[in-house]
Amino acid sequence: MNRLKLILIMLTSLIIFLPSLSFPGEVNLPKTGQQTCYDENGNVIDCTDTGQGVDVQTGVEWPNPRFEDNGDGTVTDHLTELIWLKGAKCGGSKNWNDALTFCNNLESGSCGLSDGSVAGDWRLPNLLELESLVNSQASNQGAWLNTQGFNNVQLSYYWSATTHAYFPYLAWKVRMYYGGSVYGSYKSGNSYVWPVRGGQ
Repeated sequence: MNRLKLILIMLTSLIIFLPSLSFPGEVNLPKTGQQTCYDENGNVIDCTDTGQGVDVQTGVEWPNPRFEDNGDGTVTDHLTELIWLKGAKCGGSKNWNDALTFCNNLESGSCGLSDGSVAGDWRLPNLLELESLVNSQASNQGAWLNTQGFNNVQLSYYWSATTHAYFPYLAWKVRMYYGGSVYGSYKSGNSYVWPVRGGQ
């Protein structure tokens, strides 16, 4: 009788905890935004059967419109559901620690915000969040983003909150020019700050 109770308890536990186990599944990465294929010399070519991203068409389709100006100093990215500060230059150019502090202290009433946010709502984006703004079809990220509801996006580097794993005195940043290059830079140096909030 005791053995039967033990088996029932084990089966009940398995049924209760089985749904919480993690199994491999689908990862919803977005498309790159690129619509053109190129050969090894940079010449435009037909995409058919090239195996390039545009030919394969993998990734989640971008919503249309992707970005929405909320009229309160913020812009929502409907692809990631992140909410960005509309004025991409308001934080200026700062070292990494000051960039983190600026974002954490940002609140409604500053930088054109009227969204009701309070200190602690905003943060410096991590590297993947910052890279999510890059459109691989646009050679000049800043110019493209300035047509998407943002203003004053600088053709320069923006800090991410992500520290370089091999060189922890560096942090990753993304350049909003030349296709959105990523670079590890000394935290003591200055780069632009672009606060974000929300997300999963």
